[in-house]
Amino acid sequence: MNAQVSKYPILSFEPISFSRCTQVKIGARQSKRLSRNLPSEFQRAKRSRAVSKVSEHTMKRSGSMLDVSEDSQHSTNKAPPTKKALEDSGENVSMNGSHVSIVENLPVEKVDSGERVAILDFGAQYGKVIDRRVRELNVQSEMFPLNTTAKTLLGLGGFKAIIISGGPNSVYAEDAPTVDPEIFSCGLPVLGICYGFQLMNKIGGGTVSREQIREDGACEIKIDNQADLFHGLAERETVLLTHGDSVTNSTISPNFKAIAWSEHLIAGICDVQRKLYGVQFHPEVDLTKNGNKIFENFLFPISGCSKSFTIENREQSCIKEIRSIIGDKKVLVMVSGGVDSAVCAALLNRALGPGRVTAVHIDNGFMRHLESDAVEMSLKALDLPVHRYDYGTTFRSSSEHMLPEEKALDEIDDPELKRKIIGNTFIRVKDLIMNELKINHNDYFLAQGTLRPDLIESASELASGHADTIKTHHNDTYLVRELRKAGKVIEPLKDFHKDEVRVLGKDLGLPDAIVQRHPFPGPGLAIRILCASQRRPEFILKLPNLPGCYGSIQEVTEKLISAAINPSQGIYENEHYEQQRKTAIALLSEKDRLLANAQKHQINAHVLPIRTVGVQGDARSYSHAVALSTDERPVPWKLLFAYAGVIPKMFHGINRVCYAFGEKIDRSIEDLTLTFLVPQTVRKLQMADYFANEVLYARKNEHREQGLENVERHIQQMPVVLLPVDFDRERESGSYKHSIVLRPFVTSDFMTGQAAIPGEHLAEATVLEMVRAIKNNVPGISRVLLDMTCKPPGTTEWE
Repeated sequence: MNAQVSKYPILSFEPISFSRCTQVKIGARQSKRLSRNLPSEFQRAKRSRAVSKVSEHTMKRSGSMLDVSEDSQHSTNKAPPTKKALEDSGENVSMNGSHVSIVENLPVEKVDSGERVAILDFGAQYGKVIDRRVRELNVQSEMFPLNTTAKTLLGLGGFKAIIISGGPNSVYAEDAPTVDPEIFSCGLPVLGICYGFQLMNKIGGGTVSREQIREDGACEIKIDNQADLFHGLAERETVLLTHGDSVTNSTISPNFKAIAWSEHLIAGICDVQRKLYGVQFHPEVDLTKNGNKIFENFLFPISGCSKSFTIENREQSCIKEIRSIIGDKKVLVMVSGGVDSAVCAALLNRALGPGRVTAVHIDNGFMRHLESDAVEMSLKALDLPVHRYDYGTTFRSSSEHMLPEEKALDEIDDPELKRKIIGNTFIRVKDLIMNELKINHNDYFLAQGTLRPDLIESASELASGHADTIKTHHNDTYLVRELRKAGKVIEPLKDFHKDEVRVLGKDLGLPDAIVQRHPFPGPGLAIRILCASQRRPEFILKLPNLPGCYGSIQEVTEKLISAAINPSQGIYENEHYEQQRKTAIALLSEKDRLLANAQKHQINAHVLPIRTVGVQGDARSYSHAVALSTDERPVPWKLLFAYAGVIPKMFHGINRVCYAFGEKIDRSIEDLTLTFLVPQTVRKLQMADYFANEVLYARKNEHREQGLENVERHIQQMPVVLLPVDFDRERESGSYKHSIVLRPFVTSDFMTGQAAIPGEHLAEATVLEMVRAIKNNVPGISRVLLDMTCKPPGTTEWE
């Protein structure tokens, strides 16, 4: 579901004080935009922008937080003297020599015999995960572009089977990619996944249709466990489904037999004689509980493979690649303090030695409280000097291409544009730093801790030439791609996923404090602040003509959702509301249906006038979020999470569902608080993030006295997000407060995952203490919410 990116509405608010240093002085000064030689298509342009003077003042560390310092310091963890900020020098920076590259996989060799599996890539978000799952089972796999013919594969030799990935397209779209029909008659066993399943059915003589109900998230399906593909599985299995197009009993090809069902939709087909198998779900991801067993069945009994392939030691393979690319030159590595960049730096250090590696940490102004201090301390474990620079003003005042008519980062609300500006500014600042350190651009490569999911979600051709752009990662923006083309970037982790990086980090001897650290995005808190440039944004929701349903699009949608999530309140006279009630009941699992039928309390639903990034059907969605609220205590978490899974299936303009703590919300939210990436707003989120994480890790004595535990190992990630929403203001007054969203997330592959359920993945007392700490310590907060959305349909981050 490809939704066009449009701008959020935005807001501002009262200032909040933080302090990083015992005493910080900020002199009056003017920040200059970076000047640089841009690619020819952008032309050369210089744009200056005045920053208002800040009166000199002193801030002492109280029991609170952070810092008000601007771009003023460069330090290393060997404590060199403080240096003047580079941006104050106003130097012109040339891009000459400041380029970087990734090494592609070697061409597939022709062999006389062997046991290989060919994976045809149709742009799946999880395409590379298929490759990984196959190799984990000790079977060699090779990825090919979607237009690879059966003749080509047979000519290369040694292939025992073919797997066709999912993808973001509809099989009936005009420009929809397709596959060589002879793939299905070449004699090799074939497994089609999602889009591959639909193509298999269509080319086999069936049809595919777009149903009213989407399937997004972990769903329970019924399977024929007598089928060879499902041997050893239960009759009902939990799998990841994420699709809009579907195959039904009336559209299945006459050449195939149905072997799996999701309610009224077909989730699996087979032609036993030709060894053709298709599944609508994704067996490669963790949300499919027994996906590995399905791959085992396909690779061994069906395809006749043996476990003869062993993966070369990953560490030695990476070191070999680094040495072959770098040769006798040196490397500049940008470290954020996260596990990816730390492991990248450790690999470089081991491969080349510290004398040939320069590590740089750039504070872009959107770090967590005391984050940069923590980075310097943690990276001492690498025995690698780290040069630290503070560049908050530069990032806030930068634009995408440095053209005069462009708005700066602190003037925009578009999430994609925020990411692109930050990514490009990292490259520009990197050039300034290289000049400051007197580094010859021609003698250095740029190293990044880029992972496979970063490239997949950014639709990089290095990962997949046909994937849909879910979000542009800061390490895969235009300038980064231009630098790769010049052949001077090295990204040794580009084939890794997050859990694999953790294993590699342990093998390299990194401490658990680094290896187990929760991921933190390169753009930092900038993409955890949803900005708003207008108070009353337009609702993008679309509804068909519904006779008898009166009100605005927002009001009617909320009434329809209310009918769906309050099914025990009786039969609705209006057929449209009654249909929502019936559909919701049908979509719930048998266990959740019992909870819904016993429901006596009211749950209110409100569509928020903000939109968030999601992934639905392997494609990007940019859709509205919904907030649920109820006066029922204790909070009925299992029922709320069940409804959170149902709502995006029924309403295609919604990809995220949250619970709002506090009293039931009784009116629609139409206005937003104007919000931009200004220091006061960033500090508000820094405070909320700080207090939430103090509770998550049970760092204080009072937490342990309350019986709270450190749940770091149970929760793999917890973004804390600021929304421009004031839930409880008087209707006549303006919107000036913000709300905070907690996003505790459980995952191992970091491509899919489960929203953490209070009482199951973490104690409810932990979540309630987070809410209390934020409300009591952070000024200007309206509500705290809990994100209940799995991935898909909602990405881990909101932007």
